[in-house]
Amino acid sequence: MDSEQTQDTWINEVAMKIDPALPTRRRGARWGTTLVETVISIAIVGIMIGGTVNGYILAAHRAEWSAYSLAAQSLANQRLEQARAAKWDRAAYPPVDQVVSANFPVSVDILDVPTSGMNIVYVTNYVTISTVSLNPPLKMVRVDCAWRFLNRGVFTNTIISYRAPDQ
Repeated sequence: MDSEQTQDTWINEVAMKIDPALPTRRRGARWGTTLVETVISIAIVGIMIGGTVNGYILAAHRAEWSAYSLAAQSLANQRLEQARAAKWDRAAYPPVDQVVSANFPVSVDILDVPTSGMNIVYVTNYVTISTVSLNPPLKMVRVDCAWRFLNRGVFTNTIISYRAPDQ
């Protein structure tokens, strides 16, 4: 018996003590992946790719929603600045008060976001002015900017500010 056969016999004896089926698998079967292992790995890869694509789509929708919200906030700020720029001078003769809701009718504007085709988004701005205090004179200016996003309902951006008469 040469040394190579002796070594193989010794390896087989040790392998039999560890796992009795190992020597028969070593001799008779090829080492490789089975169909079940391949199908499971393909399923795992498919789930990972599906999750990645879904995450990308959700991130793109959220980024688009953020762009719409920022544009709506900009339009609401524009209306608020118009209300803040209105003249309210109690010391003038006769006193001037242009800070009233009637001076700021409901306006419908187009949202300033990049569009392709006919996906224009309209916003509706509402300005509400209410008196908070007569002494000292103080008014609250509230601007609501309502807009739609991808048939998911109406969203509203609101800004509230307080206004005192001109000095």
